[in-house]
Amino acid sequence: MLGSRITEREELAACRRIVIKVGTRLITGGATGLNTAFLDSVSRQMATLREQGHEFIIITSGAIFLGRRILALSRSEDSLPLRQAAAAVGQPALMRHWSEALRSRGLSCGQMLLTTDDMSDRHRYLCVRNTIEALLDKGVIPVINENDSVSIEGITFQENDKLAATVSATARADLAIYLSDQKGLFTANPELDPDAQLIPRVAADEDVSGCAEGAGGPESKGGMTAKLAAAQMLAGCGIAAVMASGRTEQVITRILDGEEIGTFFVPGEAVHGRKLWIATAIAPAGTITVDEGARRALRHSDGASLLPIGITEVRGDFNAGDLVRIAGPDGLEFARGLSNYPATEVNSIRGLHTSHIPETLGHVGHHEVVHRDNMVLGEPGP
Repeated sequence: MLGSRITEREELAACRRIVIKVGTRLITGGATGLNTAFLDSVSRQMATLREQGHEFIIITSGAIFLGRRILALSRSEDSLPLRQAAAAVGQPALMRHWSEALRSRGLSCGQMLLTTDDMSDRHRYLCVRNTIEALLDKGVIPVINENDSVSIEGITFQENDKLAATVSATARADLAIYLSDQKGLFTANPELDPDAQLIPRVAADEDVSGCAEGAGGPESKGGMTAKLAAAQMLAGCGIAAVMASGRTEQVITRILDGEEIGTFFVPGEAVHGRKLWIATAIAPAGTITVDEGARRALRHSDGASLLPIGITEVRGDFNAGDLVRIAGPDGLEFARGLSNYPATEVNSIRGLHTSHIPETLGHVGHHEVVHRDNMVLGEPGP
């Protein structure tokens, strides 16, 4: 692992543990349904870079696309059960292609299929981390995909961009490289605006949300919006990210050589341990809105926790222990944390001094609605 925060591309060569995410549109094509030349190129680069001390984790899409091709499904046949069936059929074929490409370069791989439940449960999350560590320790490249054949609609990763970010945080990676058919983040959609310019560098506290437009094609669920959200989530946790075109020759090697390829997301200060899990692995179950005084205290006071007196509104039906968004009076999220109370009780004690909690709820509870140890702040604001 790196000893200090990366701020420039030239420092990417020092990254030891690297997550490579490849999208469906990039790896599909050819007589087999997959772009085997691309798989071989990635494998060849990894083999060379492994000799230089780098280790890799692959996040791959393509199982549903390949399964639909094998099952000869039409575009109109797109129900959830059929997508799950396609994933079940396509995943073994996808892994066979990855295994053959890696083995031809002297590399071995191991399959991991994950769901949001695997990451949101703290014990299972740690088991995933331990499995990844064991595979890497034995020189095996983890090849990871969402377990789409059993994932429940509405509580999935939605796209492998988020999965790649979650795995990067879980595995404590130094760098995540997002390879797609796009050259990086542009000032506007380059397919619609001929004046759109590639953004080579995004600072940790820079707001570029207006630059991302649209989702992926019919064979993918992501797109630039999803990639941007994932890359900025990683940067906020202290993990560097690069978006680049996988069609660029020797793209992984050249990124690690410090070439200005794609968009480089400069990481902020690192987040560790339980807070890293909170920041990346759990989906919020609700929102707590606070007044300006509470927002200022949480942002600028070391060790400040969220007390009931600063809460103005509660949204969502969450339970004690669930992750919640913490928003300011403008409605913008600036923190996340684990609530000590269910939504109904937070609503009952909002605006009250902590001394009134027992008489209001009828039992002795926590002084804090969200303790600072279970809270992660976003980038500091005004």
